[in-house]
Amino acid sequence: MPAVILLAAGSSSRLGRPKQLLVFQGQTLLRRAAETAVTAAAGAAVIVVTGARHEELLPELTGLPVRVVRCAGWERGMGASLKTGLAALESAAAPAAVIVLLCDQPHVTPALLGQLATTHAATGQPIVASAYAGVSGVPVLFGVQVLPLLRQLPDSAGAAALLKHHPELVATVPFAAGVVDVDTEAQYAALVAGRARASN
Repeated sequence: MPAVILLAAGSSSRLGRPKQLLVFQGQTLLRRAAETAVTAAAGAAVIVVTGARHEELLPELTGLPVRVVRCAGWERGMGASLKTGLAALESAAAPAAVIVLLCDQPHVTPALLGQLATTHAATGQPIVASAYAGVSGVPVLFGVQVLPLLRQLPDSAGAAALLKHHPELVATVPFAAGVVDVDTEAQYAALVAGRARASN
């Protein structure tokens, strides 16, 4: 399986409290995403990139086989965090492929991440993105041949910029629940309410 970079560096400015520590189904979003990454990686490296809330987040990663790296320039944007994670990966060994994951998409599963890798192998496409709400986005897999493009990302740009600029390189995996993320209190309330309805 590819290595995984889990981005958890933001300050959650729109939410006003750390989204990484919001609880869903008995776990924080960060712990849930990290466990998903570890399961999917199946022994491959997992890098968790922190930033604004580094010290607060560390307890949530206790006991997991992940390497935590703090992005010193996290406030510059997702590109800065992505490149920090990639540099940490490459300092150990050159990865054949990398899956980039965020902690605010609570419905990501190890099976979805496995599908990204399977599609990459089956199609030969160097980028495999998740498709939802008419867009291609994260989680997304980058093969070795496009890692130089990741290294060249502006600090302020995210993975979506590469998908937009190189559509000919992208295969997709359907992930309807990818549209659910948590940036505001209203979105978090809807997430929790949705779970409550589903369990009744």
